[in-house]
Amino acid sequence: MNEALTRLATSLRLDAPENRPLALAFCLACARRVEHLLEEPEVATCLRVLARHVDGLADAAALQAAASDAAVLANRHRGSRSIDGCGHAAVSASYGVAKALAGKAMEAAQYCAYAAVYASGGYAAVAERDAFEPEHDWQLQQLQSLAARDAALLPAS
Repeated sequence: MNEALTRLATSLRLDAPENRPLALAFCLACARRVEHLLEEPEVATCLRVLARHVDGLADAAALQAAASDAAVLANRHRGSRSIDGCGHAAVSASYGVAKALAGKAMEAAQYCAYAAVYASGGYAAVAERDAFEPEHDWQLQQLQSLAARDAALLPAS
């Protein structure tokens, strides 16, 4: 668990409806970071809908449809057939995209961090807490940056 990210998300009230645009932008950043791990082209297509939504080019209905599709795709991923389990990174990346499309920022961040660490070092890496530090630091920096950008766009009171 990324405790610093959890504290920041709580202080920003990231799960509040009025902060959904920030949450979705953060979800998109996390999911794009592991996009190269996706094995199913349909999941990548769903991720593009999220990007279009964040850019204001896809409506809520398109986002909801893509979220439903991504959830089905993640749940049916066959996983790894190899002895080293390398497909597990793809499964976690698929779940990360599904959670991102659903606007579940903290869950998306967790799945995406797991996918990135698993892809870089396999099961041994995910068993080591320290292996997550670079991803956790990156996620914290991303959310801080996105929140600062949003704050700069707010009219002065």
